[in-house]
Amino acid sequence: MMKLSLEAIQVIDAIDRTGSMSGAADLLHRVPSTISYAVGKLEEQLNLKLFDRNGPKVTLTAAGIELLQEGRWLLRAVADLENRLYKIASGFESELRIVYDSLLPSTLLIDDLQAFAALECGTRLRITSEEMTGVWEALREGRADLIIAVGDCPSWGGYQIKQIDTVEFIFCVAPNHPLAHTKQPVPQDALHAFTAIAVADSARSLPAKTIGLLSGQQRITVANIEMKRQFQRAGLGVGFLPKVLVAQDLQDGTLVAVTLEEPRQPEPLWLATRSGDNGEAANWWYKKLNRPLL
Repeated sequence: MMKLSLEAIQVIDAIDRTGSMSGAADLLHRVPSTISYAVGKLEEQLNLKLFDRNGPKVTLTAAGIELLQEGRWLLRAVADLENRLYKIASGFESELRIVYDSLLPSTLLIDDLQAFAALECGTRLRITSEEMTGVWEALREGRADLIIAVGDCPSWGGYQIKQIDTVEFIFCVAPNHPLAHTKQPVPQDALHAFTAIAVADSARSLPAKTIGLLSGQQRITVANIEMKRQFQRAGLGVGFLPKVLVAQDLQDGTLVAVTLEEPRQPEPLWLATRSGDNGEAANWWYKKLNRPLL
């Protein structure tokens, strides 16, 4: 059995705040003798001296200070838990998991996150990124409650799926790359001579897909779009990058746009969640993100 209770921590906290046991009794609306008894009983159970007593005034010992510092954290945590439980009972989920394609900038949701925080609804957010089919798979396998995905939309039932935007792509190379100085538009077969930087599909069980690679082309496969961008900036290879991610690079000259005879077509941006069984947080996010994002 635990010797330390939340009620005991509240007593210690009240004594420290008021400087006396009688003051703690007033603060907690209790009889002073019950405060004195509670402290004595706790010190006996812990075999520790928590207060130095000087008449009616009491001060915490080193052990008492340590207990109170950690104890106040526990009191705040319990209060937060009670608050979340109350709000969850009103229909808000304890946690909402949002997964987005790493093709999208990580700053995309900042304004929405600030608006959601203002609700003070008690729902914790878990926001992660996946690549290509991996985003859809996260929704299908229950690892996501809401997704923002790029590319082909699967024909699944039981989901709310809506196209909210399109993602445009630009073929980019480093300014010192040979393709930056080649006559344009560049024919497709000329790309075989250059290493492509490709992002690996993060799907675990669904069939993974490959985009923008030529048969037999030398490649470096990376984990996400930011690695691809950095590798291309370093001149290690070539490939298409989302326009929204490289606008500043093109302006600064750290990447150069190359026109191809066969450019990559824009791809749809999808918002998706489960149908029917969502809580208030998922519904709020679905409505909030149901707009052009780029």
